[in-house]
Amino acid sequence: MLNRRSVLVGAVCLPAFRVLAHDATDIAIERRLQRSRLIYLTPIKSNGEESACKGEVWFQYHQGEIFVVTQAEAWRAEAIRQGLTSARIWVGEYGVWTNADDAFREAPELMLNGSLETDSTIHAAVLEEMGTKFSDEWGVWGPRFRNGLADGSRVMLRYQIS
Repeated sequence: MLNRRSVLVGAVCLPAFRVLAHDATDIAIERRLQRSRLIYLTPIKSNGEESACKGEVWFQYHQGEIFVVTQAEAWRAEAIRQGLTSARIWVGEYGVWTNADDAFREAPELMLNGSLETDSTIHAAVLEEMGTKFSDEWGVWGPRFRNGLADGSRVMLRYQIS
């Protein structure tokens, strides 16, 4: 039976339910960030649209932030250098994005703020974690990432959750 009291109780409890639902979503996304090997990433253009440049990329979830190592001239790095620091990601594994038929869009989605990470201490910590996460391919990619960061042909991108 709907009465004034039940409406008032519902109004008082609604914010708490929203917080609990939001926390559950955050926990589910964090678990996916800890388990997934890939994110699908696209920079956001100044007009708010997604860039045509999307891609599935290896990443490392480190201390609550997302790190990506990419070629210095890659559009995702160039976007940050141009001040286009917003990016959207989807967390999960759906294969090469061009063959995924947008299936990745069903994955949990986050908006991020990106920057270039230049601290060699953070580079070392993130690369060490990536070495564990991608151990099956790290013998090839570890030196490429490490040497590329050292010679400037690769950069590390740091994404903070908005």
